[in-house]
Amino acid sequence: MTLTTFGTKVDVREFAPRDRHPLVRSTFRSLGVGETMELINDHDPKPLYDQLQAEMPGQFGWDYLQSGPDVWRVRIAKLTKSGSDGGCCGSCGGA
Repeated sequence: MTLTTFGTKVDVREFAPRDRHPLVRSTFRSLGVGETMELINDHDPKPLYDQLQAEMPGQFGWDYLQSGPDVWRVRIAKLTKSGSDGGCCGSCGGA
């Protein structure tokens, strides 16, 4: 991982497939609200998008920067504070 103009850059091509989603989720959780990360992958990360959408609906932005055929780059932005870091996400009306 390296810091870029996008925020944190995560090139998951260097990791075993079983480690990729946990790495991206962990990196996303470490972001502050309004910060971004750039994901670099060797295939369309749509399954990851679906997983994040199921776990954290409305908490992230997803913008393709490059769509194959050999490299996919996605900017993922943290839009709201995640409830998984001990804070309230606000979706239940709590503060």
